[in-house]
Order: sequence, then structure tokens, then C-alpha cells
Amino acid sequence: MVLSPSSSAQAAREAVAKRLKELRLDAGISGHELAIRCGWSDSKSSRIENAKTPPSDADIRAWCTACDADNQAADLIAANRAADSMYLEWRRVHRSGMRRSQEEIIPLFERTRLCRIYCSNVAPGLIQTREYAHALMSSITRFQGTPDDVDEAVESRLARSRFLYEGDHRYAILIEETVLRYRVGDRDTMVGQLRAMLEVMGLPRVSFGVIPFSAERRIWPLEAFLIFDDKQVTTELLSAIVNITAPSEISAYDKAFRELAGMAVYGAAARELINQAVAALE
Repeated sequence: MVLSPSSSAQAAREAVAKRLKELRLDAGISGHELAIRCGWSDSKSSRIENAKTPPSDADIRAWCTACDADNQAADLIAANRAADSMYLEWRRVHRSGMRRSQEEIIPLFERTRLCRIYCSNVAPGLIQTREYAHALMSSITRFQGTPDDVDEAVESRLARSRFLYEGDHRYAILIEETVLRYRVGDRDTMVGQLRAMLEVMGLPRVSFGVIPFSAERRIWPLEAFLIFDDKQVTTELLSAIVNITAPSEISAYDKAFRELAGMAVYGAAARELINQAVAALE
């Protein structure tokens, strides 16, 4: 398991490692003695204690037993799993296909009042058409080499779109003009997706902006990210999804979104960019 590059996830891992070290010190044993009791190498104890290697559930149980602190294991395992959930490799998330991950995020959308979405490469999942989602998720499945449940995953993704029309959810969506031009699927798929964007722009709870090629860049194009109220940021990397909850990091994404929003065009100007992209395909 790789270590997370997210400072939130790493800080959480370091907290678990610090607590494990404290248990060893409270037990009055050395790292060498702990390794003997656990049946592993001295270097493994050191890597875990210094947050260089994330411990498994079994590692934590063995550590606590070695320190005569079995009553601490459950809490430490829970804390370790929480840290693990901040940085999830796609190969783990999609190990049984994509449908499950699409369903698991629905409660987060359900409880979020304001969701801010920025995409620089593909249409946001919330507004994808069936054909576009199928083409995109098929390419992801092929690239990752994960089980193919694309048909079911697409239906789960489309189920999220109801939040555009239900309840008091509000959405601020920003896309780069590249999203209008990058071809996902065939010509008809792209035209259908672009026209769907025009429909979304008319929804009362949606703000929809496009950052044109001609915009003077005050901030560079970023990886796609979503801000759920002011409580969580989710960003997607090539190899992993990162869930961020540290206030300082959320603040950085909030600042970035405001900078990006200031470069976007809205209303008639945004529609014109979309219509130009449609015309280029017809």
C-alpha cells in the first residue's frame, strides 16, 4: 500500500503511528522487543512507528497484544481505516467494478446543500448523459483492467442527476472549454452531451460557467475536484481518489474555485461556446 500524498491523510496516519509508539513506550519495551513479540523484523516496527508504512488491522492487533493493550486495538483500527479512506487507489475502489463506488457516493450528494464542481477534462458526472457516461466509464475500465460492470455503473451514476431537480440542493459548476472539445465517444455522443449542458444551464439551482481558451489565466488548469459544502473536497487523480477534510486544505480549494469562477463566462456567452462546439461536430 502506497502512502498518501494528501497532507490530511498523512496527518491522520501519523496520529495512529504516534499512538502506537506511545503504547510501546507505556509498555516499557524497545522496538526490537516489540518486533520479537510480533514475529516480524525490527525495520517493520520502525516503519510503522514512523508512519512510513501503514499498518494492517492484523498489525495493529499484534502491536496492541505485544504491549498488553488489547483494549486499544478497536479504536486504533477504526482510526487507521479512517485515514485509509482519505486516499483510495482506483484499483482498490474498482476491484469489483465501478457500480459500487457510484452508489457509495450518493449519500454524500444527498446531504450536501451546496456542491461546487470543477472539471478540466470531461463533463462532470452529475450532468453526464447515458451515452457519454458509458463511453467514459468503458475507457476507464479498459485502462484500469477492472471488472466490467459499466452498464450497471452508468445507471448508478445517472441516479445522481435527480439531485439537480429535488430538494434544496444547489450546484455551482465550472468547466474548462477543453471539456467541450475533447471527444468522449462518437460524434452523436458528444453532441448529445453538449446539448444536455445547455439544458442544465437553465435549471434554477444551477450556476454553470465555462472558462474559455481566451481567458487570461490567473490560476492554471487543475485536476477535477468537488467541494461538498465546506466539509469535504474530493479530487480525482490518475491512480487514486483523494478525500480531503482538513479545513486548511478545503480553504485552498475554496480559493481556487473562486479564482476559476472569476475567469469563467456565464449565460449567453457560455451558451455560445457550447453552440460553437456543437457546430464544429455537425
